[in-house]
Amino acid sequence: MVFGLGNLPPALSQITADRAELEKEKEAIQKRLREFDTVLKKTTSEKQNSLSELRAVNQKLDARETYIATLNKELRIVNQEIKQTSNQIQQLEEELETLKAEYAEMIYTSYKLNQGVNLITFIFSSATFKQFYMRLRYLKQYSDARKKQVERMELVSMDLTKKQKELERQRSDQMAVLQQEQEQKKALAALKTEQQQLVNSLSEKEEELKKEIAATKKQQEELNQLIKRVIEEEIRLAKAAEEEKAEEKTESADAPSESLPATPTAAALSASFANNRGKIPWPVESGFISKRYGTFPHPTLKGITETNDGVDIQTNNNAPVKAVFAGVVTKITTVPGMGGTIIIKHGEFYTMYSRLKTISVKSGQEVNTSTTIGTVYTDNQGVSALHFQTWKGLQVMDPSIWLSSK
Repeated sequence: MVFGLGNLPPALSQITADRAELEKEKEAIQKRLREFDTVLKKTTSEKQNSLSELRAVNQKLDARETYIATLNKELRIVNQEIKQTSNQIQQLEEELETLKAEYAEMIYTSYKLNQGVNLITFIFSSATFKQFYMRLRYLKQYSDARKKQVERMELVSMDLTKKQKELERQRSDQMAVLQQEQEQKKALAALKTEQQQLVNSLSEKEEELKKEIAATKKQQEELNQLIKRVIEEEIRLAKAAEEEKAEEKTESADAPSESLPATPTAAALSASFANNRGKIPWPVESGFISKRYGTFPHPTLKGITETNDGVDIQTNNNAPVKAVFAGVVTKITTVPGMGGTIIIKHGEFYTMYSRLKTISVKSGQEVNTSTTIGTVYTDNQGVSALHFQTWKGLQVMDPSIWLSSK
């Protein structure tokens, strides 16, 4: 009944695997929560009741709820461990009682055999040598059996003590998780209060928020037109070079294709980029997505939706911005309201980095993964948020599916 590391019961082995996976999940969420705190603490004190603050609070709220759910999973696993250990203790106690009863029976039998009969007399009163040998062998076997029974009782007793200590540790873990859960629930309640206060405050600024939405929409359209023009020009030049080399004339010069001609170099880079879906590093060292890709309801204005063709990553003031993949800087410009903007080509894929304070690369420069291309801009509300987009030819994509998980 002694369980070694190599022969754990299937249920207990699964619990051990689940706990290991859960610890990784907890560590990842705790890292995210620390990033929220670090980024928000370093944001200037000028940021008051802004949409960026509300989005950050909403992100923290989601992460906190996820962490509580993870603690609930951990609590269930600890309870399973306690149940498993309790069952093992019960089995060991029953086995020990059985061994004690068997040993007591041996002692009693030995006592009955010894009543009125001396063991030496019993051995030497044998009628034949064979009988003498058999009696001697029987006594040795009986003595060995009693000795093994004692050893077995000692092993079971040691294992029982070990399991009892393990149960005490598991119950201590259970109390620690329960305490963590209570602390997280208090933090969650405080965060919900903060969220509601922000919503109430922002609801009073409806006209101001509508103007902000309109300005953001205009900036987004300008960015989209910019990158489309850049990509169309890249496609046009690439097609012209290809046709010149092949000495052929195009039949659709006025209507650009959706993607670049697949030259060997472009094809290799495109394939490499495509194969790294979900593995591409973030353009900033730390931070969180404060505004996701797509169309979604405004956080405070009913009936109003927002559209984002990239992701906004809130980060630290003056945070370095890095290229997410090897490529060539295709365009450097400034877009009103979006600050410095860089477009990098990766074969038929493109990445765009906006809201830059400084730019440290030149147009036509080759960059590698993690090459620093500039620093993030901080607005008058103290928010440092990089706007990041990904494109395949003239098709915009959700950047979050390409970025590695944090």
